[in-house]
Amino acid sequence: MSIQTTNPYTNKVVKSFHPINDDELEQKITAAQKAFETWRTTPIAERAKYLHKVSELMLERKHVLAKIITLEMGKLIAQSEAEIEMCASIYAYYAKNSSEFLKDKEVKDDGGKAFIRYTPKGIILGVEPWNYPFNQVGRLTAPNLMAGNVIVIKHASNVPQCAQMIEDLFHEAGLPKGVYTNLFLESNRIAKLTEDSRIVAMSLTGSEKAGASLAENAGKNLKKSVLELGGSDAFIVLEDADMDLVMKEIMIGRFGNMGQACTSSKRIIIHETLADEFIEKLSNELLHLKAGDPMDKETSAGPMVSQEAAEHLLEQVTDTVNAGAKLIVGGKLMKREGAFFEPTIITNITSKMRAYHEELFGPVAAIYRVKNQEEAIKLANDSSFGLGGSVFSGDIERAIEVASKIDTGMVFINEHTASKPDLPFGGTKRSGYGTELSPSAATEFMNEKLIRIKNR
Repeated sequence: MSIQTTNPYTNKVVKSFHPINDDELEQKITAAQKAFETWRTTPIAERAKYLHKVSELMLERKHVLAKIITLEMGKLIAQSEAEIEMCASIYAYYAKNSSEFLKDKEVKDDGGKAFIRYTPKGIILGVEPWNYPFNQVGRLTAPNLMAGNVIVIKHASNVPQCAQMIEDLFHEAGLPKGVYTNLFLESNRIAKLTEDSRIVAMSLTGSEKAGASLAENAGKNLKKSVLELGGSDAFIVLEDADMDLVMKEIMIGRFGNMGQACTSSKRIIIHETLADEFIEKLSNELLHLKAGDPMDKETSAGPMVSQEAAEHLLEQVTDTVNAGAKLIVGGKLMKREGAFFEPTIITNITSKMRAYHEELFGPVAAIYRVKNQEEAIKLANDSSFGLGGSVFSGDIERAIEVASKIDTGMVFINEHTASKPDLPFGGTKRSGYGTELSPSAATEFMNEKLIRIKNR
């Protein structure tokens, strides 16, 4: 696989990078291991200074960094700027709070005194995706650097300039060499890297196939892994929901980042009394989106990440419609240069169709009508995914009841699924396992060492 920037707005290659060879890879892993021996004993307050500096640099250069994101994967420029702000907040959050997260934890012991001391493990390998190229790296990097681990990142091959810029920011912040390392590496070389005894754990955000492969290699080598994989989040609208709020949230939750988010609201499950009104309003909103250059702040519908991704989505939608689903709006590639796909609505989807079972990673709203709350819950749970979800209702207690019955890692009431530094992020079923963000992420890759002193 080539490592290159292809601008999805034009489908033209902008810049290419050479993968590192085996000797260069060995040098980088050796440097990371050497750095760990010093970094693990670096006072946490000193580690925090580096992360605060990275956060500051990101905010100072927000506009420049955002343009790199938009160039490489097509995100609307305002959303790219928001990603940089979010990423900066993650580094600041862990820099500020990790001393509290990592302090010794007392364990009740009638026969003496016992406590847990958190100690770092070593080199953590991160395999990161293109859809949030700065933010996803920050979610792994911030808590683990504060914990005393060191990081090597194999980033997505289509966002190499983002990958290089992240490493450059750490170097400029003064982080010691080897504590954070970018690896320009082909995907087919990851398996061998996981066998290296110096790599103690690994984290992947990406597809089910990639996650299964990494988990298999982690298991064979007795190493811990965290996986954040696909999602097909249910967006449940009960009959007493505030429709103005629903419309506001679905435009962000389903069509933000052109629908290319694991937690995007991919299955809209709406009470039948509201469905017609919802479809009419959503159709009107989509027809008024302005397609164009994602660098232009007037643009409201940008390209997908690649022509290949757009064509794959077209195949999924076409097969679903040919199987009997109803196409309301869109459903085609736009007749223009670039990887553009029309914002789309499909309904009348059954369990025999692709859209029912597969993740639609793009600007497609799949709408399901239900008669009651029980039917909504059953449909929400009839999925191999379990990452996030939303419930909209004017009755909060009722919404909580519904949320508690959905088999998923996260449920948001009266808002689309989102992430914040202080909230745990993770899924169930084929959406992966383990936790990112929140205090939990600070100890996800730590050794919980028990120390006990017997009473005399």
